[in-house]
Amino acid sequence: MKNISTFLWFDDQAEEAAAFYTSLFPDSRITRVTRYGEAGPGVPGSVMTVDFVLAGRPYVALNGGPEFTFTEAVSLQVECDDQREVDELWAKLTADGGEPGPCGWLKDRYGFSWQITPRVLLDLVGGEDRARADRVMATMLRMQKLEIQPLLDAAAG
Repeated sequence: MKNISTFLWFDDQAEEAAAFYTSLFPDSRITRVTRYGEAGPGVPGSVMTVDFVLAGRPYVALNGGPEFTFTEAVSLQVECDDQREVDELWAKLTADGGEPGPCGWLKDRYGFSWQITPRVLLDLVGGEDRARADRVMATMLRMQKLEIQPLLDAAAG
């Protein structure tokens, strides 16, 4: 089977976005940049696609023009080990025009949605103790950026 890559459509910020994203995560790099030729539809010589690896996974960013924009229907979830990691990614992704959203979701400066999720949350809501999971979920639903200690406090009852 061939690789499956996530394909992201930008207006004209594909290279800038790929450089930003690859600066945030280890095992990330830009692997190829292609340019529009005389056949178009972009300006000859301008960036058409940027292939990049983000935390070991392949992505392609396209400068396709303003016809399509991102929605929350597609997002990337980042599982974080601790509050420091949550805080750092949240700050970087919401900087320069990004927007915080509910329950650990945010939009970055390009309008792309991310879920910055402490790994412990997944364990707390996924366990068999449904009363604990409900307390944690109720606490999480009141947050924007997720805070681990209140989630743990809710789990403890």
